[in-house]
Amino acid sequence: MAEENKVKLHGMWASPYVQRVEIALKIKGIPYEYVEEDLVNKSQLLLQYNPVHKKVPVLIHNGKSICESLVILEYIDETWKNGPPLLPQDPYKRAKVRFWTSFVEKELLENVLLVVRSEGEAQEKAIKVVFEKLKLLEEGLKDLFQGETHHIDGENMGILDIFLCSLFGAHKAQEEVLGVKFIDPEKFPLLSSWVTAFTEVAVVKALQPPHEKLVVVYQFLRQKALQPSAAEVEVKEGVYVRSLSRSHLPDTLI
Repeated sequence: MAEENKVKLHGMWASPYVQRVEIALKIKGIPYEYVEEDLVNKSQLLLQYNPVHKKVPVLIHNGKSICESLVILEYIDETWKNGPPLLPQDPYKRAKVRFWTSFVEKELLENVLLVVRSEGEAQEKAIKVVFEKLKLLEEGLKDLFQGETHHIDGENMGILDIFLCSLFGAHKAQEEVLGVKFIDPEKFPLLSSWVTAFTEVAVVKALQPPHEKLVVVYQFLRQKALQPSAAEVEVKEGVYVRSLSRSHLPDTLI
């Protein structure tokens, strides 16, 4: 019976998508076995469990695989009722959270990726779009919380918190590499206080890779995008970023 209920997570240490799943598992108090994947030489198990996208994260429960971080988080919330809920019980509030979670994933993340991949005029345009999206999110959060203080701890982090954490938990590394301050308390006070709050949650701090390693990852991803022919990247501080071609380390790490 214990073997039937066994939970495994196939991931990669630098992937914020994997971080989303780990945070959810920790919040719910679900024991799991973590399997680190080498994205240069993907394991046969990863290819078997996720034959469509061949990416992490992949959650294995009762011998069955679940793929895609949002799908996994909702599966976790629906399967393990013990522990804090990841979505509100009220249908309207749940719909609002799902809307803004989708906004973060489809509108905000995609444009942050454009900032990472571009330079010059194209990057300036992408940065402008990100700030526009952040302004919309700031206003959306005000409406979502309706003037209430959104206190965050390890007992009440939900899906929207987790998604924002995976995008901006490493905002200081992003700022160092890109030279852009997305999380600006003067421009976006509510969002900034929110980011500060969830980065101080014990579960998040324990799962967040060291700043120096995140800087190297962002540098690598930027170099890969701007110099697509480059197949080698310098390894610094013992970071697990080896001699990789463009296809080896996908942009979906960030």
